[in-house]
Amino acid sequence: MEAGDGTEETPLPLALTRFQLSEEYGFLLPHPLTELPAPYGPWMEIAHDLPQLITSRRLRSQVHQLPQLSARHLRGREELHLAHLVLSFIAMGYVWQEGEEGTVKVLPRNLAVPFWEVSQALGLPPILTHADFVLANWRRKNPNGNLDTIISLPGGESLRGFILVTLLVEKAAVPGIKAIVQAIRAILQLDEETLHKALQELAGAIGDMSKALKRMHDYVDPAVFYAVIRIFLSGWKDNPAMPHGLIYEGVSDEPKAYSGGSAAQSTVLHAFDELLGIRHSEESTAFLHRMRDYMPPPHRAFVEEIHRAPSLKQHVLSSGDAGLRATFNQCISALADFRSYHITIVTKYITIAAAKAKARRAEPGDRAGPSAGKPPSALEAKGTGGSHIFSFLKSIRDTTREGMISA
Repeated sequence: MEAGDGTEETPLPLALTRFQLSEEYGFLLPHPLTELPAPYGPWMEIAHDLPQLITSRRLRSQVHQLPQLSARHLRGREELHLAHLVLSFIAMGYVWQEGEEGTVKVLPRNLAVPFWEVSQALGLPPILTHADFVLANWRRKNPNGNLDTIISLPGGESLRGFILVTLLVEKAAVPGIKAIVQAIRAILQLDEETLHKALQELAGAIGDMSKALKRMHDYVDPAVFYAVIRIFLSGWKDNPAMPHGLIYEGVSDEPKAYSGGSAAQSTVLHAFDELLGIRHSEESTAFLHRMRDYMPPPHRAFVEEIHRAPSLKQHVLSSGDAGLRATFNQCISALADFRSYHITIVTKYITIAAAKAKARRAEPGDRAGPSAGKPPSALEAKGTGGSHIFSFLKSIRDTTREGMISA
């Protein structure tokens, strides 16, 4: 269904290439660049040394010595995405280098101005987003296809695992993304057989996403995620550690507030919700819609286009086809199961990990180990995006289940 493959005389209503989506990689950036042009060497130098610079508390002084570079010489989407990835990782390290009790009020001009320029060019906010952290942050280590990240932060193998498992969830979604296009076309053409197949594909893809998510247990240590990694995904909106936001020097004298990285910024589940006609509570919907501002604009446009398409749920209801209804319900069930499993993961990596971190803090003389710093507490009950995490996740899981069509 790529545009220009010769099989269609007119473009499909949802041809993937119109929305910078790939047949093979879905929302992932298909072939991310790993190096910026030579003039941007100073950024890359810091970016490649980030974990060491942060843990040795030297990142801020290194950033202060950066030359003032303009983003105007960056060419094309890939260069811009790599620049946004690099600058967002440096910015997160700069803000959180000293933990939540040593935050800064100002992002210095030599980082803030080019970060703002790149963000404006891509239509993304000037903070680390899911599009940076996962979609544009992968490379093949060797011809066998072993994956690695491009830029890293403290957290070692657990951070690498967290990014790459999330990437595998995105990759598992690809047949489901293509199934959305097939389903909408089938509704328009009243092709029940194709619609039935598309919904089976969708249910299968969501099941594969759950399987991919389960690999988190193999690669990510909850103690490292909670005490080391999580703070670097935190933003400066709805965060008690940075109640006034952040001033981007040379951009604005007023502080700006942006949410941290969140799974809610992944376009995949937004697209599935829109196709299946799932309606979340007012509060959850408001948060999810705000998270769309953190997606690349073409991906956001894809979700909006699905919203404008004829209603799949209405079509299934009016068809009176029991088989079609059962397949539709399979999709809903798979999506609710995925969301339940996400709650399981969050329980392990945040709630239980937070309780263990608190217990360790209470033990006299326990300061040993690589993360001897104080684990963050400002977001104990919140997601890095700023939502009240459990009430939000349970609410969207329950409203997903309510999308079932009863016999």
